[in-house]
Amino acid sequence: MAAEEIKQILEKQRTFFYTGSTLSVDYRLHALRRLKACILRHEAEINHALKEDLGKSPFESYMCETGLVLSELTYMLRHVRRFSKEKTVRTPLAQFHSRSFKKPSPYGVTLIMSPWNYPFMLTLEPLVDAIAAGNTAVLKPSAYSPATSAVIEQIVKECFRPEYVAVVTGGRSENTCLLSEHFDYIFFTGSPAVGKEVMRHASDHLTPVTLELGGKSPCIVEKSANLKLAAKRIVFGKYLNCGQTCVAPDYIYCDRTVKDALIQELKQEIVKQFGSAPLDNTDYGKIINEKHFRRIVGLIDQKKTVHGGGINEHSLQIEPTILDRVTWNDPVMSEEIFGPVLPVITYDSIDHAIARINAMPHPLALYIFTSDKTLAKKVTTRCGFGGGCINDVVIHLATSEMGFGGFGESGMGSYHGKDGFDTFSHTKSIVDKKNWLDLPMRYQPYQKLYEKLLRMFLK
Repeated sequence: MAAEEIKQILEKQRTFFYTGSTLSVDYRLHALRRLKACILRHEAEINHALKEDLGKSPFESYMCETGLVLSELTYMLRHVRRFSKEKTVRTPLAQFHSRSFKKPSPYGVTLIMSPWNYPFMLTLEPLVDAIAAGNTAVLKPSAYSPATSAVIEQIVKECFRPEYVAVVTGGRSENTCLLSEHFDYIFFTGSPAVGKEVMRHASDHLTPVTLELGGKSPCIVEKSANLKLAAKRIVFGKYLNCGQTCVAPDYIYCDRTVKDALIQELKQEIVKQFGSAPLDNTDYGKIINEKHFRRIVGLIDQKKTVHGGGINEHSLQIEPTILDRVTWNDPVMSEEIFGPVLPVITYDSIDHAIARINAMPHPLALYIFTSDKTLAKKVTTRCGFGGGCINDVVIHLATSEMGFGGFGESGMGSYHGKDGFDTFSHTKSIVDKKNWLDLPMRYQPYQKLYEKLLRMFLK
């Protein structure tokens, strides 16, 4: 799409926003209902696109993408009217007689830039929150998942006029054009490197941003953990979408005394869940493209591979892989893996593990498996991370009742449910002062009596 076309979309959306149409809660609800109905109509096409882009099965597509978007839509349809109401707050005596209230208001024209790993969910969920809050939106899905981008574009065109919601497809040139424009809010999901560029461009217009990034999310396995159940849940979360999940356990950090037993359980679980020949499993996906395939293969040290390691260059598939005897200096520990490779590192004391995690960039997620509630509280209190689970992985993001977001190097801001509505809203603080009384103490000339009253009110 040419730069001039992008500029025209923004101009039309800004003009439309200032008509006030999106301020109506009924208008927002109608838009959300249209979107939900359209997604349900096109579920087969969504499944086909996700299969083409990432090799996802229909079950996984619904569980991790379509179903989560529908769940967010259902949540917003139930709650958006309440979220949109003004909230009266206490007025201090010095402002007698007044009504003080907080009024949620949409930012205006928003930009939502999404990645390729969950291309449907990570594009449409922020859109649901943006619409619920009363904004217009420009969507920029990833060029790496073209089939899903095409379905998203089709759905959006069926549901909305371009002055309300529009899709811009393309690659880096379109990204550059979009980021050079003045949006009222930018929501970005992707890599930390690109996130820095988004933030730099946003600063030109002092545009507020939400950044959903990533990082090396640790999975601590403490010696009191139920190893069999831990292995089952870790294998599910790590190899979901072939490891191309921003909150997947990036590496296992386990007590040295249980490492061998844990690895044995992990091996057994991989066979149970994916079969003895995972690359022949039709429900097992693929790496998004050759570039990322080559990068991940380069992280596999065959000398340290204790399970998996097999690849299919033609289908861009990599077996669920476990690496043992890994050190912090190994290449696999120098970057976010974002693939089906699971390194195992050990610790001798939990305090040392906490210190090591805190010495690294803040991860998007942290997981701990333990039967010791006091220890779980210690880890989740002392470690800095975006969100996580105790005795499970990844499921903390699958609810509209809690916000999901990063911390420090893994991002800023959050969304899902009420947090998503708040992210795309500016809350105005307003005092409605009555005309029938006007206390004189704030006006000059100042008097001793008024000073006494002032000190009585403000203390």
